[in-house]
Amino acid sequence: MVICAFNNHNHEVNRGAMQITVYSKPNCPQCAATKRAFDRMGLEYGVIDITQDAHALAQLQEAGFKQAPVVVAGEDWWSGYRPDKIRQLAAEPAQAGAGLR
Repeated sequence: MVICAFNNHNHEVNRGAMQITVYSKPNCPQCAATKRAFDRMGLEYGVIDITQDAHALAQLQEAGFKQAPVVVAGEDWWSGYRPDKIRQLAAEPAQAGAGLR
């Protein structure tokens, strides 16, 4: 089981699948592009709207992130639209069709 402990939501995914969480905000072109890319690659993910979750926003800021989206995928964290990172996740066999959305 993987627990996303970065925020107070503690989403859990069983069967050894890595959880992918996208910290997003409305009217964010990079956020929309990131979610479209995950959808296109068949990767499931959870979304946390940082305009509605002040605790998550504060934690991201404390961690040094300054732009949305912020993606947390297991031990890998990044900000902005990163198609290279998304392709890398899609190439991992356990990720296709696994996760939370």
